[in-house]
Amino acid sequence: MAKGVNKVFLLGNVGKDPEMKSTTGGTLVATFGLATADRRKDAQGNWQDSTEWHNIVVYGRTAEIVRDYVKKGKELFIEGKITNRSWDDKATGQKKYRTEIIVNELTLLGGGQGRQSGEGGDNYSKSNTASYGSSAPATPAAQPDYADQGITDDDIPF
Repeated sequence: MAKGVNKVFLLGNVGKDPEMKSTTGGTLVATFGLATADRRKDAQGNWQDSTEWHNIVVYGRTAEIVRDYVKKGKELFIEGKITNRSWDDKATGQKKYRTEIIVNELTLLGGGQGRQSGEGGDNYSKSNTASYGSSAPATPAAQPDYADQGITDDDIPF
């Protein structure tokens, strides 16, 4: 059977401050919601905004970066993979499902606390080991400039 590809790229804003936990083995885990926005014209030609929420999970050294630098409203660029979890609800006995994005690479962008709009991003990656080990920051990525497209702060749904 051929190998498949499971890769997702997200650019969005953090919905609330990350929650921090540790695994039984002591690995730090950060979880938070990330909102991505889409804008389309409806049948009458009016712009309609829609927001999609994503459950983000970050492990190890990158989770430490999230703990120290990521707050509600922070703009992030995330590269990761989609996973699905399921469990039985103890109260109702029903099967519950949750789709999550496991982060492989995280870039802090402008917006939110600690950074002025227009500054470059800081890029952090987790190592590619199954144990979600730590790694050093990668080379900063350039932030795109959308000034020529007429995008303003009013276009952002936050």
